[in-house]
Amino acid sequence: MRMPLSWLAEYTDVPEGVTGAQVAAALVSVGIEEEDLHGGDITGPLVVGRVLELEEQVQKNGKPIRYCVVDVGQHGQMLTEGKHQEIVCGATNFEVGDLVVVVLPGAVLPGGFEISARKTYGRMSNGMICAEDEIGLGDDHAGIIVLRDVLGEEQVAGVKPGDDAIALLGLGEETIEANVTPDRGYCFSVRGLAREYWHSQGSPAGGYRDPALVETPDANDAGYRVVVEDERPIDGNVGCDRYVARTIRGIDPTRPSPKWMQRRLTQMGMRPISLAVDVTNYVMLAVGQPLHAFDVDKLSGSIVVRRARAGERLTTLDDVERTLDPEDLLITDGGEHLLAIAGVMGGASSEVDDSTTSVLIESAHFDPTTVARSSRRHKLVTEASKRFERVVDPQLAPAAAQLAVDLLVRYGGGTVDDGVTDVDRTTPPTPYRLDVTEPARIVGVDYSRDRVLGILRVLGCAVDETGEGTDATHVLVTPPSWRPDLADGPDYAEEVARIDGYNAIPSVIPTPSEGHGLTHGQHVRRVVADALAGAGYTEVLTYPFVAEGLADELMLPADDDRRRAVRLANPISEERPLMRTTVLSSLVDALRRNVARGHKDVALYELGLVFQPHGPVAQAPIPTVQSRPDEAILARLYAAVPDQPRHAALVASGLAEQAGWWGPGRAADWSDAVAAVESVAAALAVPVVVANDRGRAPWHPGRCARISLTDGTIVGWAGELHPKVLAALDLPARTVAAEFDVDVLTAASELPVQAAQFSTFPPAMTDVALLVEGDVAAADVEAALRRGAGPDLEVVTLFDVYEGEQVGAGHKSLAYRLTFRAPDRTLTTEEVNGFRDAAVSAAAEAVGATQR
Repeated sequence: MRMPLSWLAEYTDVPEGVTGAQVAAALVSVGIEEEDLHGGDITGPLVVGRVLELEEQVQKNGKPIRYCVVDVGQHGQMLTEGKHQEIVCGATNFEVGDLVVVVLPGAVLPGGFEISARKTYGRMSNGMICAEDEIGLGDDHAGIIVLRDVLGEEQVAGVKPGDDAIALLGLGEETIEANVTPDRGYCFSVRGLAREYWHSQGSPAGGYRDPALVETPDANDAGYRVVVEDERPIDGNVGCDRYVARTIRGIDPTRPSPKWMQRRLTQMGMRPISLAVDVTNYVMLAVGQPLHAFDVDKLSGSIVVRRARAGERLTTLDDVERTLDPEDLLITDGGEHLLAIAGVMGGASSEVDDSTTSVLIESAHFDPTTVARSSRRHKLVTEASKRFERVVDPQLAPAAAQLAVDLLVRYGGGTVDDGVTDVDRTTPPTPYRLDVTEPARIVGVDYSRDRVLGILRVLGCAVDETGEGTDATHVLVTPPSWRPDLADGPDYAEEVARIDGYNAIPSVIPTPSEGHGLTHGQHVRRVVADALAGAGYTEVLTYPFVAEGLADELMLPADDDRRRAVRLANPISEERPLMRTTVLSSLVDALRRNVARGHKDVALYELGLVFQPHGPVAQAPIPTVQSRPDEAILARLYAAVPDQPRHAALVASGLAEQAGWWGPGRAADWSDAVAAVESVAAALAVPVVVANDRGRAPWHPGRCARISLTDGTIVGWAGELHPKVLAALDLPARTVAAEFDVDVLTAASELPVQAAQFSTFPPAMTDVALLVEGDVAAADVEAALRRGAGPDLEVVTLFDVYEGEQVGAGHKSLAYRLTFRAPDRTLTTEEVNGFRDAAVSAAAEAVGATQR
């Protein structure tokens, strides 16, 4: 929203000599963001020029360049000894005879851009023909300014070459452009911005002059007939709750808009068109109420406001035929002939033109949701729709219509009908019982009662201190009609803080409490991350959404719990509608993406939640916000949420050890995945058991290890992924992976580890080779050795596995080194042999092992 300083000064007191930057800073202090400053930064000569000749040549790159001869009046005589100016221009939207804006050598454009004569495209260019954005008149750079299109035929008629374009276009005056947020729709007008500037100056008495405070006649039966029919309200709100209509007859269609009005419209970024249209635009910019002018002679009956019917079509003012939606609100002539899409754009059939002598002014209040949806549905954003969808003051309609009537009568010579139409179905704002201490409690500034009530009154609120429900602390506050955003205590607290001054709010650095440090679970997650990073894996974060066919690609059995995934009602991507049941299912995407981008040696890990419903997910209740949910509601809420254990997963492909001058590299294999999980367990001081697992998808049945606690609780799995899985997922061959339950490790490491006393006596080592059947797990043999060896066993190490002719088909030999150490003495050979024999006997009993 733009606002020239001279227009601001009409509605509020502006100190003499104040600059646009100072006004913008004042608006920022009350929460209105500055977007830009226009005008006031151009030094001439910036003049009107008439194109006398042009020669167009197409360059090698296909770009047309025009070599122009331009008459710039007396300025040409001063610059080039009476010759017209030769100017090179790249725009093509003008012809010989057009009046354009020319900046001559010696001028300075916005941004400090100095103009000088220079050679370009092989010829000397004495200045530049300007586009809107080059002189701060707008943002358009599609073509240069043709004054006939910008100012209209009437105003251009008296313009001649050499005239000062700065004064003509109002560029000598600073214009502020503010960024209006959706909740401040009233600031989409000079009236609203002037009110905010007045607040920034302390809201002095008599310092604000509301342009909407005009006398308006009461409605009567002689007005133009208007019927509002809305059988399909949206969100409970009718499409039109107020419609004011006024009629002016006998307007002289040849009369142009006054020059001051045209200049202001130009400063605001709008193009003057005709008196009737310019008046409606001017009033809209002044007070924020969009108006529409209908040619009365083109109307045949009453105005009927209704929703569109299926199949109806309307050609709007931009000459586009639009298919209407049943939710569109329409302005119609007698209910049948379509005149406009309410609040968005009028139709071409009732357009005010050069022959219009009688005008019907529409000043209505439309539902914001209805207008916003129609605007987006038809991709039609207009100045009216931008204001209606941000909520227009419903009490403003009669005053805006009166302002338009007065201007048309004054400058068009018409007479206003005595009939006044005002269909009013608006509802007054509801009073709110405000605790006057709430602003101080929320903001942290000690606002007195008088200060709070004083601010509310200058905002336009009605404050009742004696009505029912009031006391020493509470008052009844009714917001003004232009502030529908004021609904509760925090809203009023924000306004008090804003008007009192944000700079009055102290900057207090909060004092942190001592706290209790990290929880055990947080410690565990950090240890897991550190251990995996230390093992050479890089952490990634992936989205927990997976595709429906992923379970098949991972070769999960039909009865596997990991197939039962939670389906999202509104997924981010229709291709990934399910929540992951394993971290590995989303981590493989990160591996595939890295490999596809040329990274051959990749090792990744992720810590994250998985979602395991273990059955149908119940529908969650919607608790009230008035109080804390009771235990029954909480139980239903938790029942509607799937289990969400925290897992960690890792994947690796390519080389685990790089090749170099030191020797050949080593490819990552299943043992690396197992070792990574073991390193995590060791860092947490949690003993784990590693055993072969031939039936766990998506791992290779012969290269998969099950990792569990000593009590049998499963921690996770590690190993090489199945070749078919790798092919389905487009991953490198021999990719290894692991996934384990961090919550299991967290629970297992809950109790602090009691450090054993270190023995200073020497260890005693003995080796034993055991013959077992081929399907016996080495982990089972090791467990049996530990049980039988006794408390002095310190380490069991498997150092050799042999399968061949010497042990027979279907058997294997496992060689272990047993290390014994006593805490109080040096063990003898006889003692060690006894421990070894006991261990072998236990293995024989448990798994049928025989000593070789």
